[in-house]
Amino acid sequence: MNRPLTLASSVCGAMVVALDGTVLTVAQPTLQRDLDASFAQVQWTSTGYLVAVAALLVFAGRLGDRYGHRRTFALGMLGFGAASAGVAVAPGVGWVIGLRVVQGVFGALLQPATLGMLRTTYPPEALRRPIAARTAAIGLAAAAGPVLGGALTTGFGWRSVFLLNVVPAVVFGTLALAGGKRSRAASSPVSRPAPDMAWEPRPETEGTPLDVPGALWLAVALACLVHTLVAPSGPAGALGAVATVVAGAGFVRRERRAPAPLLPPAVVGSPAVGASLALLVTVSAALNGGLFTCVYVLQDDLGLTPLRTALVGLPLAASLVAAAPVSAVLLRRAGSRSTVAGATAVLAAGLLVLAAAPGTAAFCAGFALVGAGFGTVMVAATHVVVRQSPAASAGVAGGLQQTAMNVGPVLGVASATVLVGAAGTRSPLIVLAVAAVAALPLCRALPGGPRPLAGPPTGVPASLPADVAAAVPDPLGRPVPAGPSDARHTVRAVERGSFGPSLGDDEV
Repeated sequence: MNRPLTLASSVCGAMVVALDGTVLTVAQPTLQRDLDASFAQVQWTSTGYLVAVAALLVFAGRLGDRYGHRRTFALGMLGFGAASAGVAVAPGVGWVIGLRVVQGVFGALLQPATLGMLRTTYPPEALRRPIAARTAAIGLAAAAGPVLGGALTTGFGWRSVFLLNVVPAVVFGTLALAGGKRSRAASSPVSRPAPDMAWEPRPETEGTPLDVPGALWLAVALACLVHTLVAPSGPAGALGAVATVVAGAGFVRRERRAPAPLLPPAVVGSPAVGASLALLVTVSAALNGGLFTCVYVLQDDLGLTPLRTALVGLPLAASLVAAAPVSAVLLRRAGSRSTVAGATAVLAAGLLVLAAAPGTAAFCAGFALVGAGFGTVMVAATHVVVRQSPAASAGVAGGLQQTAMNVGPVLGVASATVLVGAAGTRSPLIVLAVAAVAALPLCRALPGGPRPLAGPPTGVPASLPADVAAAVPDPLGRPVPAGPSDARHTVRAVERGSFGPSLGDDEV
């Protein structure tokens, strides 16, 4: 697929998944009444989806690496749309739960592909803006979801919210199938492709066996982990915790012995990727745990209605969306290490403001800080995960990123639930802020900022200004970059030639 269609497909896929979760939350009470369902059954309409997604994200990403991200994206979108339509006509809550699990399976297929397509279509130095656009779309969907869900449920019933994603899923799924060149490039080395085609050639992976036993061990471990976090109390919670540990140990043992492990060493062995994933889990846990806590504080302590609570939270969504394009600029100028560290500190400060907020104005300010910090970390850390991973493992990298973004919220809400009962309503906000600060040392593993210019090219007089020397043409009339840097190649501040911003492998 060409770049505009790839970006549009990635953004649409991310929005479809984000909308699905937020609109359902608003519709669940009406669903419970109409289908005469118990609270536990309604909870499983969300839990079943989460378990299926978490269990399959990494393996789905590996399938994309092997068979092409365009194909897995198309299958995921079309299946997700079909399952959504099925839920809309489901005769009972059992059917809803089952189809939500099916939705989770197809959601797991499409989510890593939204990042894998970007990684294999855009050159590494051009990934910041597409990832920022994708993050802004997720923030917009998260803000619009409750409003759309409430309006549709009020006007047309709970079934209408599941029809919301059917048309875009079918349209973009069909376009992906007919999109020409698949995102997985050919095995033989090729010259630099045209600007609208896939950027980086990758070796064929069809001859590499899929690590199915490893995928099964990981799926069981993640499914048990998510289920344990959702329902941590009672015998089921204890059994789930034991099963998580056993399956996790089995997965590690399998990966050490597998000739072609599910998680390539080039991905999981990267300190920058590992640190970024840990930070994504931390900040997503802090965000969702904080939101869960603030809903009870605003409604129970301050006496706000659900509508006013939603309005007070709007600054969070607005700042999250606004942070996405700013993050791309910060990445270019300051590098990932400084950007993520500063944004994590802002997120922690916002949580502390919320913990001490006496009224709605202070809550709005705290929400704005939390949204700005989270949005920036999400763009910057995702950029590191995608860029630092080989293109041949872009799907696995995307699956790991999505797994972190699914496990973190469940962990945050579970932690907040325990802390509210044990130490007071606002205690989770303080604990989550401390957790965010404690994660700051992880930023040291992230790439630093751009290096200074290395000097003029060979044969260029040293007396020339750096910006002029950086653009001295070669014999073919093209500008010659003066070493690895993130500075644009200019002559008198005018960009010359086809060179984009470039960075070394150890930089952002």
